[in-house]
Amino acid sequence: MNDSAPATAPRRARVRAPELIGKGGWLNTGGDDLTLADLRGKIVLLDFWTFCCVNCLHVLDELRELEEKHRDTLVIVGVHSPKFVHEAEHQAVVDAVERYEVHHPVLDDPELATWKQYAVRAWPTLVVIDPEGYVVAQHAGEGHANAIRTLVEELEAEHGAKGTLRRGDGPYVAPEPVATDLRFPGKAILLPSGNLLVSDTTRHQLVELAADGETVVRRIGEGVFREPQGLAALPDGRIVVADTVNHSLRVLDPATGTIERAAGTGRQWWQGSATSGPALEVDLSSPWDVAWWQGKVWIAMAGVHQLWTYDPESGTVEVAAGTTNEGLVDGPAAEAWFAQPSGLSATEDRLWIADAETSALRWIDRDGHVHTAVGTGLFDFGHRDGDAGQALLQHPLGVTALPDGSVAVSDTYNHALRRYDPATGEVTTLATDLREPSGAVLVDGDIVVVESARHRLTRLRLPEEAVQVDAVAHRTRREATEVAPGRLRLDVVFQAPTGQKLDDRYGPSTRLLVSSTPPELLLGGTGTGTDLFRELDLNPAVTEGVLHVSAMAASCDDDPSNEYPACHVHQQDWGVPVEVTETGVTRLPLILAGLDA
Repeated sequence: MNDSAPATAPRRARVRAPELIGKGGWLNTGGDDLTLADLRGKIVLLDFWTFCCVNCLHVLDELRELEEKHRDTLVIVGVHSPKFVHEAEHQAVVDAVERYEVHHPVLDDPELATWKQYAVRAWPTLVVIDPEGYVVAQHAGEGHANAIRTLVEELEAEHGAKGTLRRGDGPYVAPEPVATDLRFPGKAILLPSGNLLVSDTTRHQLVELAADGETVVRRIGEGVFREPQGLAALPDGRIVVADTVNHSLRVLDPATGTIERAAGTGRQWWQGSATSGPALEVDLSSPWDVAWWQGKVWIAMAGVHQLWTYDPESGTVEVAAGTTNEGLVDGPAAEAWFAQPSGLSATEDRLWIADAETSALRWIDRDGHVHTAVGTGLFDFGHRDGDAGQALLQHPLGVTALPDGSVAVSDTYNHALRRYDPATGEVTTLATDLREPSGAVLVDGDIVVVESARHRLTRLRLPEEAVQVDAVAHRTRREATEVAPGRLRLDVVFQAPTGQKLDDRYGPSTRLLVSSTPPELLLGGTGTGTDLFRELDLNPAVTEGVLHVSAMAASCDDDPSNEYPACHVHQQDWGVPVEVTETGVTRLPLILAGLDA
């Protein structure tokens, strides 16, 4: 338990909620602008999210039941706060709101104005505002749905009694549906017949298209999948499907149309869950792509920043690479760090990986070592060709091995198809003006690109000459926290929800992991521990960097008579840019759940 956070929640601080402002305006309101005054009398839940962030997508799903159950008292407002340059484009936010079926008002805040007003430090962050317009709670990361449900019920009772609760419909207005054969398709593969099988992600099904890439032959799996993504052929001709939001793998027999769950329980994997075992008994987390390599199905497990494998022969799954820490670290598979791996493509000697959040192209070799071809980490991205050591991508979601040993990268947020050639170490641009390409497949010497945000497949000739583009480089734009050199007190604030306590029946119920980029930034305080506070020793010789903080807390119902109390895991990763200066702060609070006292 963090010693800065008491065991019982303190009396709520009366902090007036700042106004909601965003240059991009409002979505899902029928064209109306909203103010906090318009929402007075309602319980308001602000969800600070960005559509690149898989943890944000998890929270959208966590909140759906709450949103439906309390629709006459609770208004969820998504505050879209971009990380990547592409996410600051208004049309991209419009697309994301439809793609991820966001059924509440969304404020497009491309300049992070509201993010700054609420002193938000991480995606996702949830802020609860009571019917009188005061901030009463803040939560970072995943796993807070139960705590927020309890708080909403308390606020309903309290403000219902005071007469300050206003029941009735909220301000959400559904947009007009658009008719297209595909809606935000994710990945595609070539079938032996010459037809193409596409994951029609937002319509939650697979679509078989004729060889022209346009004519619909059949639709498969309606009511079975939830936002399916990756597809891979097994040696026996069946197709493995990454059933992303169902946290499962399914296998399709194209001949009969039958679909079976092959791996995953349907529940999301959390820290402490099994990392190997019978495939149908082990939880998965947002599997985004799949590939057949070295006699197994390899899984890009975007939700936990790892690679897993599924062995159809033994019916088992296990972690193959990655620690669950988010970042870019090469080396032995068990020590490597990934950040939302979202695309896979296999050759004889390596498995290529599109590592989305680090804007990187990486690979793992047959000896189990992870390497990086393009990319430097979580905060650098852009569109720059040339030597791979200085080349830049922007949130790539797909990679496709080409016959000459090079690879094509679906450079999603640059709307481009890029090429990396291991023989020369050069990165080039093959095509531009592709709208959010998310995957590609070779067909008769051409390459068919999944243009996700244009809802279609686009066939391109592989050009012999690369397209010339103006080089652009970006860094994630978040204001650095000024910290003093020497001792810095890190406090992760966690207050267990009402009626719950930290679960220490089986040992420590909290975990804190701290590291830095560059590593020299911290002279002391790195590593893993069980306290939610840490004394860090900042190197005065390093003037800037990023603190990487990962926290987890497990709480259970506080009822001695209940032999099997319901338990909930709360977890979040922060990347906090810091600038070391003599006038900086000596304490850094990060809120996991509650308010900083």
